Formats: sequence, C-alpha cells, structure tokens
Amino acid sequence: GTFELIAGRSRGTPRVANRLLKRVRDYAQVKGSGTLNTEIVESALKMEQIDSLGLDELDRAFLRALANVYDGGPAGIDAIAATLGEERDTLEDVVEPYLLQKGFLRRTKRGREITKAACQHLSLKPQRKKPANQPELFQ
Repeated sequence: GTFELIAGRSRGTPRVANRLLKRVRDYAQVKGSGTLNTEIVESALKMEQIDSLGLDELDRAFLRALANVYDGGPAGIDAIAATLGEERDTLEDVVEPYLLQKGFLRRTKRGREITKAACQHLSLKPQRKKPANQPELFQ
C-alpha cells in the first residue's frame, strides 16, 4: 500500500521515513484531496526525486561522478566531495552508508569504486581507460 511505498524508499531510517511522509502528506493536501493513495505517493516521491530504490539526487550525482569523472574509480572521497561541491562528512555519513548497503559502492584502500549493480540501476557505463590486453571490468 501507500505506507509500504514510503517505507521502501526511506533507507530503513525512521527519520527519513518521517520526512518523506510529511512531504507526501503536504503534496496530497496541495495536489489531491488530502488523502494518500498510491498515485499521490508515487507523484510526490517523483517530485522529490526519490527513485524506486530510495536513491535521491545526491546519491545519483555521487554515482554519476564516480562513473563519468573518475572512470568508475577508485577515487578519493575528498576528490568526489570537491567534484560535487559537498562536504566530505555529508558524503561519508549520509550518502555512502546507503550506497554501500545497496551494493552500489565499494570502499577500497585506493578509494571508492562504483559497482556493476549501480551502473545497471542508473544505466551508466564507466569510461575505463585500460591497456589493450586487459579485460573489461564488467563483462
């Protein structure tokens, strides 16, 4: 139902669920009759740019930067933060835990790397520069 849609996109975090519920409720009052239904919830979440897996615009920007600017990684968190104009702490405390949980990001000694699952979800293809005799990363 409607609450399951919100819960499924709340990152398993009550604070996020409450924030989304308030946004959806406000949307329902302005755009609809004030009652929640699947259509209203989907429209509100789309307007908030929350995708089907709960990724928001900052999550997607992080993954796009890793794929397109840093060729899929590895890239240091400070470099990614500078690229996005975001604080390192925000990325480490808010963005990365959820991307790691979803299997969209790997932390290595050399830096952050995007995963095949993330590339598939966002239809990304890292432009890896590789020697001619080296196999593709994602086959």
